[in-house]
Amino acid sequence: MDITSFTIGSRDAALLVGDYNAYRKQLSRQLLAVRKRLGRSTAKGAKYTNKTTVTADDISKNIEDAHLLLLSTERAWAHAMQIKSSHSEDNAGKGITGQTRSHIISRLNKAAKIAASFLDALRDRSVSGATDTDLLEAEAYRAYLSGSEHFEKQAEGQRSKEALAAEGRWDICLRELAVARVIYATLFTATNKDIFREILAGTVDPTIRYAAYQARLPRSVAVSSVALRFFPRDRTELVSLLQSVDANALSEQTSAAAPQNLGTGDIPNTIQWRGRTANIVDASIGQALATVAAAEPKLNSFLSSSSKPATREKAAAYDEVLIASQDAADATRRAIEELEKEGVDEGDARMQDLRVTSLAVNYALVSWRVGRNRALIGSDDGISFEDKKAKRAKRQKVDSEEKAPKEEARGSKLARLRERIVLYDATIQSIESIKELRGAMRDESFVQEIDGKRAYFQALRCLNIAVSHELMSNHANALALVARGFEYATQSLKSIPADAPEVTTAPTLDLTKTQAQELQTKLKYLVYRTQALVDLDKFHDNAAIAASKNMASAAPLVQRLTEYPTPGVNVDLQNLVTYPPKIEPVPVKPLFFDIAWNYIDYPGRAKEEVEQKAQANGGAEVEQPQEDTPKKKGWFGFGR
Repeated sequence: MDITSFTIGSRDAALLVGDYNAYRKQLSRQLLAVRKRLGRSTAKGAKYTNKTTVTADDISKNIEDAHLLLLSTERAWAHAMQIKSSHSEDNAGKGITGQTRSHIISRLNKAAKIAASFLDALRDRSVSGATDTDLLEAEAYRAYLSGSEHFEKQAEGQRSKEALAAEGRWDICLRELAVARVIYATLFTATNKDIFREILAGTVDPTIRYAAYQARLPRSVAVSSVALRFFPRDRTELVSLLQSVDANALSEQTSAAAPQNLGTGDIPNTIQWRGRTANIVDASIGQALATVAAAEPKLNSFLSSSSKPATREKAAAYDEVLIASQDAADATRRAIEELEKEGVDEGDARMQDLRVTSLAVNYALVSWRVGRNRALIGSDDGISFEDKKAKRAKRQKVDSEEKAPKEEARGSKLARLRERIVLYDATIQSIESIKELRGAMRDESFVQEIDGKRAYFQALRCLNIAVSHELMSNHANALALVARGFEYATQSLKSIPADAPEVTTAPTLDLTKTQAQELQTKLKYLVYRTQALVDLDKFHDNAAIAASKNMASAAPLVQRLTEYPTPGVNVDLQNLVTYPPKIEPVPVKPLFFDIAWNYIDYPGRAKEEVEQKAQANGGAEVEQPQEDTPKKKGWFGFGR
């Protein structure tokens, strides 16, 4: 039987569409249906009889007897969570005390008792037929409920100073939760099911972390180490079950691999930030950073895949890295707040390390956010703006001609540009938030680098707004925007060092020299182009003013080919040329003729003519007749 999936798996599915009260009602309906099928329900109008205990023999005969116990346990747990959640909504910020607190603890105690009775029934393995995995899952489920009960006993309500200072008051809670954690970590290692990971990351690990903090354990101790420290090794039967599933179940390596950072690799102990190394003083920060380090290669491989995912898919691939980075930032903030409450001085080594860690993890978080926005904008960060490809009809008539795709409507283009502007605004705002981090403004070179990266996205923002103005034929506004964008692009290019490496991984806040140069070149070209369009608009306006004041020239059209046409005035076909024509100088290209060639005997010219005639007569020499030189008549010999 799959105990964990039947209980916690169904819990998660039910809570997605409702609250704890709806989940409790659903369990009540399921319980009634199971009792009726088993014949354990009280008939209507009949006298109530005590419920019989479910035994190992009952479970072996019918699995629904096991379901009966598990559903009863879950209903008691859901009742406790319903009371707790409703109290939190009605009295936000106030502790749970009095009868409400006692009611919650009693419901959790009932759930733990039913789970313990279910475990006792399974222990008779010769009758129940339970496997090692079944026993471990039942033991982990019981330990989790029992740990939750003791957690509520210690965490809520008003207590005296003596009770709060008593040592070992959290030991029972930690011992029960340690059993649940070690078992779930071992089962995950053996089966690799995600449900065990979700239980550990969502409920068990945060509860152990809080209980360990209340027990005055150092925050640098990992959750896995806390669980192994409080695990009851004197329970030989439980230890043998664990080792039968995994021989290294109680080793530090196995315990640390599955629970908080499944597949995350080694947990770092230090963090690098601009040439400075800081120690990670809180284990939860290291766990989150290890998760980021494990998710980053997955993101890079997905974006570099040959399938070329869509824009939305690229942005969705950043979610895992963003969640882990946000966890690291939250863990760092909580660690700093705890040290501030303790009155630790800023000069303390722990506080200094946390300040450096905070700056590093928050910068990384902003960098991933910017990278996600860049993935949504496009591969070239929005430098180019192309029309969407028109969708072709799914079905086309056989004899019909293929129609040319329609051009994208202007409204659709403006909507896409508006989406880009929103992403640019969010990116610029995120970059500005880096300066608000403590210690960021003290690094002058870092501030200049941040200003350069912000200028890059400001230039892109100006470029895309200019495109929208150009679509509306507002060329003057577009010219002002591209000119401002060119200034931003120049500033960004100067801030990027010449030896900056080319980025080949997933897009982040990091920029390259090539990207900045491409943007600057694009804007420089647009400045020239838009300036020409503005000049044409000026000619158009001047021509309109001249026409309105009757200042237009009355010369024929052939003489006004270099002038800009008057707007709103048709071509006067009656005034193409001057007719009747007048004697006027006409500008033409001068002609040059070599007239002297006909009258001057150049050296060698006569010999060449004789040789040509001899070749034509078969080689015989031809006597050159002597002709009388004709008399010249008129100018140049043309005669009259």
